[in-house]
Parts: sequence; structure tokens; C-alpha cells
Amino acid sequence: SFVWLGSSGAPQPDEIMQQDIRPLVAVDIIEQLHRQFAILSGGRGTDGAPIITFPEYAGFSDIPDEDFLNVVTYLTSIPSLEAASIGFIIIIDRRRDKWSAVKASLTRIAVTFPGNLQLVFVLRPSRFIQRTIADIGIKLYRDDFKMKVPIIMLNSVSDLHGYIDKSQLTRELGGTLEYGHSQWIHHRTAIENFAMTVKTTAQMLQTFGTDLAETELPNDVQCTEELLASHMEQHDKLKDELRLAVKQGATLLTCIREPVTRSANSKLSPDELENVATVERWLLAQLDETEKAFDQFWFKHHLKLDQCLQLRHFEQDFREIKLALDNLMEVQAGFIDIGESVSRVEHLLKEQKQLEEKGQEPLEKAQSLAVHGDQLIQNNHYAVDSIRPKCVELRRICDDFTNETKKKYDILGKSLELHKQLDKASQWCEAGIYLLASQAVDKCQSQEGAETALSDIERFLGTAKDHQLSNPKEFYNQFDLILTPEIKSNAQKVLQKLEDVQEMFDKRQVSLKKLAAKQTRPVQPVAPHPESSPKRASPKSVRPAALGSHIINELIETERVYVEELQSIIEGYASEMDNPALFHLIPAALQNKKEVLFGNLPEIYEFHNRHVLHKPYFMCPVMFLSVAMFFLLFRLLQECQRKLDHKLSLDAYLLKPVQRITKYQLLLKIEFNSLFFLLLPHTQQGDVHELGKLLLQGSFNVWTDHKKGHNKVKDLARFKPMQRHLFLYAKILLFCKKREESTDGHEKSPSYSFKNSLKVKASSIEFKNTWVSEIRKVLTGQLEACRGRMQYKSLHPQYSVVGSQGVSALSRGID
Repeated sequence: SFVWLGSSGAPQPDEIMQQDIRPLVAVDIIEQLHRQFAILSGGRGTDGAPIITFPEYAGFSDIPDEDFLNVVTYLTSIPSLEAASIGFIIIIDRRRDKWSAVKASLTRIAVTFPGNLQLVFVLRPSRFIQRTIADIGIKLYRDDFKMKVPIIMLNSVSDLHGYIDKSQLTRELGGTLEYGHSQWIHHRTAIENFAMTVKTTAQMLQTFGTDLAETELPNDVQCTEELLASHMEQHDKLKDELRLAVKQGATLLTCIREPVTRSANSKLSPDELENVATVERWLLAQLDETEKAFDQFWFKHHLKLDQCLQLRHFEQDFREIKLALDNLMEVQAGFIDIGESVSRVEHLLKEQKQLEEKGQEPLEKAQSLAVHGDQLIQNNHYAVDSIRPKCVELRRICDDFTNETKKKYDILGKSLELHKQLDKASQWCEAGIYLLASQAVDKCQSQEGAETALSDIERFLGTAKDHQLSNPKEFYNQFDLILTPEIKSNAQKVLQKLEDVQEMFDKRQVSLKKLAAKQTRPVQPVAPHPESSPKRASPKSVRPAALGSHIINELIETERVYVEELQSIIEGYASEMDNPALFHLIPAALQNKKEVLFGNLPEIYEFHNRHVLHKPYFMCPVMFLSVAMFFLLFRLLQECQRKLDHKLSLDAYLLKPVQRITKYQLLLKIEFNSLFFLLLPHTQQGDVHELGKLLLQGSFNVWTDHKKGHNKVKDLARFKPMQRHLFLYAKILLFCKKREESTDGHEKSPSYSFKNSLKVKASSIEFKNTWVSEIRKVLTGQLEACRGRMQYKSLHPQYSVVGSQGVSALSRGID
């Protein structure tokens, strides 16, 4: 806050600066002043003492003491403290009055005069008798007046001129001092009004400054803008008040100096000069210094408000940009895919480029905001500790995004290079296989043909450097950072393919080199053998051609039947699902969804009808290329089968889904019958849920001993197995007898009747594992023994795995 400043080295009038006690002002005693029973003309004694004149006033004795005291007190408060300290000179003009008036005036002044007295001049009555009485009376009553200053009785104004210069006396006292009482009252009123204006303005500035100093800064842009606008409005109003006050003071100075301005010979009285000094040096200077102090404070306050608004804008922009950058970083963090092919990597690079372009605007805004924050710090912003961390945070996020983008580009670039090399290697392998397939065997039988083929192979092998995959270890080291399991698996396949193709070339080179090294034997003419005559064609020479023609015709014929069957299914079944007349027969879940039942059957039909039946690709020379690729693939499948330790080849497993469809009806019937059986009360097995989960079921041969009967019967029963259907649950093993019954001409459906149960609980995990291991060995041995007798195992592969499934399930069932 700022404080009211006084003029440097100048005294400050009490009537202006007093804050607690309100002094007398002219407007308060305006009526008493207009009576003119006491005046302050502005004259001074030789030593500068102010002169107060009590002119002739007929009703002086009737003036109330309070009015007299107020007027005299007011007049003594006008001169400066320096002049008042010299002492006042009193002139009492009673030339037309009596001694009683002189006595009353002296008595009242002696009792009530508030200032220091220096001299008292009395112009005694001019009439002889009254003058004589006055001379006697002054001698008799001097001590009664109790004045410590001399009382000089004067007979005329001429005697007064001997003490006070005429220029300091008004015309009524024979002097030359110009004095107008009404004008004097007007000036005093104007000066005091101006002083009050200055005081009020200063108090307004003081209050406004206090309010500004106590104002808390808002936390958002809108409130800060509103506060700044409100303070600016108040500031402008106060500045207008200051300008009006200055204008009022200037007008007042012009009025006081008017006599001097009107006449060059005129001079201002000391009191008028003091009035000018009061207005000019004290009040106007005071006002100017106050305005300067206020302006300095306002500058600081306005700067702080301005900086607060800048800070709120900065914080708001920071929050918006930070949110955009966080979203950008989140999107970038989601780009974890490095692609599994060249096209995919190129697409990812395109997406990364789009993200980078999308991020340019928020990144530029973030950098610009950080620069703006640096400028605020350089301009000595008060919130440096809040601005600097935000600038650091913005730059960090920008750097993180830029570095992460560069890292993404590097990884995707490596990935693109990797997949391009893999593609080149694959293409090289395809070209090599095509080259090997296109080399005609009959042309390679000659030395020239073999050498040409060798040359083609060597020329082709010379292009192996293009794919740059000759060193697998170096390849893995080069792309170690981006080798995901999928990419590594793909790379291993390509490397294996390269190895296989290279092996094919090596074998072909060995064969061709042998052919090229053979000596060409001369061809000798041989007479045709009677049996090889065209007229008697040997069955052996005709059979291969006839057999090939028969196979081709058979293939085409069976293909035609297959295509016709597909066509009949599509037209007779699938198309009918689009028939509006049959919509009521179709479940709502399958309406307009025939592909659920028929899948891609139309595409299969289209392919076989166009490309297989009418354009049999197996008649094309490219067939040789496909055969070569098939043998390469066959080696891969053999290797996979060996790693997995599968007993069956891939074709058997691919056939399982088709075979499995035919088993669903049977399995569902068995499951239904078994559950139905278990729910019957006569089974005495309790709640079916208490048995646990059904793990396995199947038919077995069961041998058992008979407790009753002849020994021979027991021996016979021991070797005669019983057919039982076993249900293995988590808590029990049930033995049931399977029965097949037919009703109402429908096909037979199996049902089961309970025969026995077996519940085994191991005492410990180790004990359980030991028994399971031994049971597994027994079942495995039985399975191996049965395989030799089961010639149809290839047609029913589910029986070939019963042993392993049973052992696994049994290990889970025994707890």
C-alpha cells in the first residue's frame, strides 16, 4: 500500500492534515465572519507578526462569547506556524466609540484570545471627554486586563503609522493595503474546499490502495479478467478525481493572483502570498506527490494483476496442451505392432507418419508455450517457481514424443528391411524351385544339356547374395531387437526353406555333373526285334499310356460327378432358404443366414466347376512346379510331425473335424442315456452332482471272479470277458451294461444299466502317482498289443488314443 506524503521540508497546516479532530473552517462560521467585527487583513508588522484588526462595530458588546471565540480562533489558525509563533499584533479601532467599548474589547481579548500576543494598539475615542476617560481608565484598569504585552493607546492613525508601515494597513487605517472582506471570505472558503477535496481524494486513494493490497488473486482466467477490469475502472475514476482536483487548485490560484494579473502595480499581501503558497506548494504539490505515489503503487499492482492474468492464461493453455500431448503419447504407446509383412509394415509406417503429422500442431503449441514461459521468467514474473517446471514438463513430453517417434521409425525401418529380405529370400527360393522344375530331364541326358543346366544353376546361385540370408547368426544379430516369436518363426521357416532349396540344388548339381562327365557312346544300328514291330505291340509298351489315360479319365469323371452333387446341394437346399414361401419353416436365428449351414460351399463349387473341371490344372506343365513345392512342403510337415512326436500324419488330423461331425449324434445319445440312467432312483447312486465331472466313457472287456459256483465254472468265467460300458467320474468309476432297444420302428438307441462301482482314494499324492504310473504302463502295453489286431484303426483313429486318454483321466479321477 502507499501512504500520504507531505511536501519535503514544508510545514503542513493543521487544519488540512488533522485526521481525527475536524478544525474550524470558514463555512462553519460564515455568518459570524460576515459581521466583520474582526478581520485578518494580511498586513504584517516589521518583524512579520500577523495583524488582526478589530474595526469599529456598534454591537461588539452583544456578540456572543462563542461566536467571538470561534472567529478569533479561526483567524489565529490561518497564518503559518512560523508567523504565528512570532506573536499577533492587535489593532482595536474605537475612535468613534466610548471608553466602555474599549474596556469591553480589551477584557474579551485578554480572556479569550487563543494565540500569542506581541502588541495591542488601541485607537482611543476621538471625542475629548471619552479620550480623557480612556486615558484615565487605561491607567486604572491596566492590571485588570492581565495582559503580558504592552497596550499602546493611540490618538490617531498617524501615530499608528509610526509603528506599522502604511502598506501593511488597510485604507480605513490610513494605509494602502487593498482588502475586500467578501473576497477574502470567498478565497478562504475556496482554499478550504480545495484542501478538503485533496484530503478526500487522498483518503480515497488510501482506501483503494488498501483494498488492492488485500485482494487475493483469482485462480482462473475469467475471474482474473473481471478483477482487472474492475480495478481498472476504479483506477480511472480516481484519476479523474485527481485531475478535477488539480484543475480546481489551478483555478483557485488564478483567482488569488487576479489583482496582480489585473494591475502590474498591485502586490499580494503576505496572507495572500501564504494562500498561494498553501495552494501551490502544499496542496498542489501534496496532490502531485500523492498521485505519483499512487501511480507507483498502481503500476506494481497492475503489473501483478497483468502477470496473474498471464499466469492463468499460461496455466490454462498448459492444461489443454498437456491433455493433447498425453492423448498423443497414449496413441503412440498403442503402436506396438512392428508388422508381419512388407505391406503391413508399410501401412504402419504410413500410420506413424499420420500420427507424426497430427502431433505437429500440439508439439508446436507446446514449444511456443514453453518459449512464452521463458519470456515470463525473463520478465521477472512473480510465479517463476510455478512456470519453470511446466516449461520443463512441456519440453520433456515433446522430446519423449520425438525420441519415441524416431525409435518407432527405426524399429519399423528395421522390420521393413527384415521382411524385404525374407520376401527376397522366399522369392529366390520360388525362382530356384521353378528353375529346377523347368529343366527338362530328357534334355539333361546329353553332355551339352547337362552343362547348360549346370550353367543355369550356377548363374542362379550367384544371385543368392541378393537375399543376404546366407549367415543365419549374423542375420539374427542384425535384427535381434525386433525378432518377436512370430517373426523369428517365420524367419526360421525361410532359412529352412533356403537350406532345403540349396540342398536340392546341390543334389541336382551332383547329378548333372555325373551326366556331364559321362562319355557319349556311339549309337549302333540294330535290327528291329520281331516282338517290337508296330504290328505286334507289346502289352508292356501300351499299358503305361493306357493306364495314364484311364487315370485321367477317371479323375475327370469323378470330378464331374462331384461338381454335379455340389450343384444339386446349392440349388436344392441353399437356394430354397431364400424362398419366401418357406420362411415359416426356417428358425428365426437362421433366417437370411444360410452361410451358417453351407459356409463357403458356393465358392468351392465355383472353383471346381471353372478351374478344375473345365481347366484341369494337372494337365498344365506348371504342375511340375507344384509337385516340387509339394515335396518341399512334405519335408516340412515330416519335421513338424517328428518334433510333436505325433503317431499320425497331418492328413489324419485334418480329417478329424469331418469325422468328428458323424460322432456328435452318437456321443450325445450316449451322454443323454448315461445321465438319464444316473438320475434313476433304482441306481442307488445318490445325486449325480456328487459324482463330480464326467471325465471319460467307453466300452471295455472286464474279467471277474465268481464267488459261487463250481471250480470249473469259475475257471471258465475267468477267461470269458464281459462287455461293460465304463463311466469315469472325478470321484467314482461306474460299470454299466449297454443295451440297445428299438421302439416304433426307429433305429436302436443305447441305454445303460448299473452293475457295479469302484471308488478309490489314495492316501497321499506320491502313492497316487505311483499307482497311476503303473496303470498307465498296463494300459499302454494292452494298447500296443491290440494295435496289431485292429486293422481298421486308420478308419477309427479315436480308438488309437483311448489308452493315453484313459490314463490321463484316471490320474485326475484318483485323488
